[in-house]
Amino acid sequence: MFRNQYDNDVSTWSPQGRIHQVEYAVEAVKQGSAAIGLRSNKYAILLGLKRSSGELASYQKKLIKIDDHMGIGIAGLTSDARVLSNFMRSEAMKSKMLYDRPLPVQRIVNAIADKAQVNTQQYGRRPYGVGLLVIGQDETGPHLFECSPSGTSFEYFAMSIGARSQSAKTYLEKYYESFANASLEELVRHGLQALRDTLQQDKELNINNTSLGIVGEDQPFEIIEGEALQRYLDLLGEDTGRTRPPGSGEGHAGATDPIDREDEDIEPAAAVAFEAMDTTGA
Repeated sequence: MFRNQYDNDVSTWSPQGRIHQVEYAVEAVKQGSAAIGLRSNKYAILLGLKRSSGELASYQKKLIKIDDHMGIGIAGLTSDARVLSNFMRSEAMKSKMLYDRPLPVQRIVNAIADKAQVNTQQYGRRPYGVGLLVIGQDETGPHLFECSPSGTSFEYFAMSIGARSQSAKTYLEKYYESFANASLEELVRHGLQALRDTLQQDKELNINNTSLGIVGEDQPFEIIEGEALQRYLDLLGEDTGRTRPPGSGEGHAGATDPIDREDEDIEPAAAVAFEAMDTTGA
């Protein structure tokens, strides 16, 4: 993806007004396996599609608990996600020790965005190669935010990031108006159906490759995996594989979205670096 002399460092603008290093970091997020977030008036949930680098390897973590009222889903470099999650945990701990109150979700999201933005402005640094979906519950209700490597953050009713996320966005845009008053089971079912549309054609959702995170007004943040997840997967019935062929219903962005290039050769070093680039995993 080398373009010209304008992508050598993050502090150089191209004549077109672009910072190529930031764009490369955004591409790194698109190479990660999908993560999806939804929220209603009472709950916010995260779903992640876990990948394994091989038959002998375990599935990599997609959801991380920050505090009792907050958690994140990641897509991209897991090493960068680990650094950011440790920072978020430290900030949550400081809030409890200094103010004896949970950290407001908007405040920590702004702090993460500021931290990411610094790396897009100073010479010698690189942007974080990970995208975050942050869910949390505070005195104003449940929240869902997306944080980008560019240092921007937005609040959403529903959002998806990672590989083939446009298929999930198409589903979420179609049904998001019904999320506000949805029960927890309905919200999870919508999330699983959206996550299912990000699968490759020969894959399906199961208790090994799926993670679910839930937080709400009467529900501390909890990550559900393994056998405990089966009752939620049963909401999909027998159809746990992808329901639409690649490219259908992708919207105007689907035609040029690079994340559907499933058969593209990937160098071994890159496959190790990114948490979800191995297309042979689940």
